[in-house]
Amino acid sequence: MTKEEKVIVIQEIKDMLQDAKNVYVANLEGMNAAATSDFRRRAFKNNIKLKVVKNTLLRKAMEQMEGLDYSEMFSTFKGNSVLMVSEKANAPAKLIKDFRKKESIPALKSAVLDEVFYIGDDKLDTLANLKSKEEVIGDIIGLLQSPIRNILSALQNQDKMKEGAE
Repeated sequence: MTKEEKVIVIQEIKDMLQDAKNVYVANLEGMNAAATSDFRRRAFKNNIKLKVVKNTLLRKAMEQMEGLDYSEMFSTFKGNSVLMVSEKANAPAKLIKDFRKKESIPALKSAVLDEVFYIGDDKLDTLANLKSKEEVIGDIIGLLQSPIRNILSALQNQDKMKEGAE
């Protein structure tokens, strides 16, 4: 790879990371072409941007980023790496977990979600179980509606009781 090509790849990685709040690095080493293709297809369906990267170029791109210091992740950059970026915090973790129902790979190397770092494959379940912003808002709305439903139900029952007494 020429120096110019490396500069282009580093810029592509930086473009992916620019506004990303949810960044995963996983290991696809050992996956055959068909499994890799299937993994890419599933990532695309789940709106997950995916790029196979060289560890040194990923590290250089992250070092050049303004703001967040990604250095906590650098120790995991060994072997074959794939960069995954998603709007939904748990989407890449769910994809990896779902894919591993049939395969032993991919493995999570590291992730950063809203500036919180998760290092190691043992964090996969934690990440997969995180609720998205929309799910949390839905839960809150459900909790807020519950007392209102109880009041309406009580009032309706009271009206029915009055009608029965008449």
